[in-house]
Amino acid sequence: MRLTSYLIIIFLLSIKCETENKLNYGQPWEEYLSYEESGFDANKLDKLTEFIEKKSNTTGLIAIYKGKKFFEYGDLEHISYIASNRKSILAMLMGKYVENGIIDLNQTLEDLEMDDLEGLMDIEKKATIDHLATARSGIFHDPSYGGDDRKNVLERGSVEPGTYYLYNNWDFNAVGYIFEKLVGKTIYEELEEQIAIPTGFENWDLSIQKKAGDKTKSKYLAYPINLSTKDMAKVGQLMLNKGKWNGNQLISENWLKKIVTIITPKDTVSKRRGLSKFKSPDFGYSYMWWTFDDFNENNIYEGSYSAHGSGGQFITVIPKLELVIAHKTDFIKKTNGKKTPRHIYYQIVDFIVNAKI
Repeated sequence: MRLTSYLIIIFLLSIKCETENKLNYGQPWEEYLSYEESGFDANKLDKLTEFIEKKSNTTGLIAIYKGKKFFEYGDLEHISYIASNRKSILAMLMGKYVENGIIDLNQTLEDLEMDDLEGLMDIEKKATIDHLATARSGIFHDPSYGGDDRKNVLERGSVEPGTYYLYNNWDFNAVGYIFEKLVGKTIYEELEEQIAIPTGFENWDLSIQKKAGDKTKSKYLAYPINLSTKDMAKVGQLMLNKGKWNGNQLISENWLKKIVTIITPKDTVSKRRGLSKFKSPDFGYSYMWWTFDDFNENNIYEGSYSAHGSGGQFITVIPKLELVIAHKTDFIKKTNGKKTPRHIYYQIVDFIVNAKI
C-alpha cells in the first residue's frame, strides 16, 4: 500500500507540474458571427485567402478588430519560434521596472560592470541601457546569436554611443542579460507573470522556453520565445489597449507609448536596410518596435507599429483602425524552410485594411 500511495503522489505531482507549465485554460478570443457583422468585405477577404495560399508560406494568421476575431488562416494554436518578436516583448516587460527604478535607462555598461569576450573598449562601456534598447550602442562586438545587420557594422570604437543606429543582436542580447540581472527573474518568468497569465494565453508553455547562442562569440545569449498565433495577437491587443486588460492596467500606458515613439527616423533605417524593389512601409525604429505612419499612400496607418521576426513572424497594430494582426510561418517544422517575406506579409496587411467597409 505504501508503494501504491507513493506512486499516486508522484503521478499527481507530475500532473500539477505539467499544468503549471502549460496554460491551456486561457481566455479564447471572442468572435464576430460573420464578416458583415465585423464590417469587413467578405469577397475581399476570400480573395485574401487565395492570395495567402498562392503567394505566402503562412502557417498561422489571425486578425482582431475591436478586440474580437474576424479572420483566421492556418493553425492558430501551434506553438513555434517567433524570432525577433522576442525583442519587442522584452521592451514591454521592461516598463514595470523602469518606472519603479529597478532599471535605470541611463546606467552604463561600466556602471553595471559588464564586459565580454576579449574585452569591451572604454568607449563601448559608456553605452547605456537606453542605447542598447534602441540599437544605438555603438558596440560592434559579434553577437552569440545571428540574424542581425552585419553589413553595416563599423570598426570597434569608431563612434560614440547613441550616435549610430545598427540593428545589432549584441545590443538586444545584452539588454536581456541586464534585465534578468537587475530584476532577479528570467524573461520567460516575467512574460508569464506580466502578460501570459493576466491576458489568458491559451497555449503558453514555460517549460519549452530556452536560451540559445554561441558562447564562444559572446557570453550574452539570446532569449528565443515560442508562442502560438493566438497568443501573439494578445501581445498586440495589449499594446493597442495601452496596457489594459479586463480593466486592469498590466503595463504602464506611458511606457508603451514611449517604446513605439520613433527614435531613429525612417530615412536612416531605410538607408541601413537598403532600398528594396518590393513594396512595404518605410520603418522607423524605437525601443525594439518598428514604427510606420503610411503605406500605399493610406493615412489610416498613421501611428502604426510592428514586431518583426525572421522568416515570417509579425505582430502589427494599426490604432486608427483598432486592428491587430498576428502572423506566423513555422519554417522550422511546417514549411521545409520556406519563409514568408516581409513585403508579402504587408500585402496581406493591406488586403485586410482595404477590406474594411
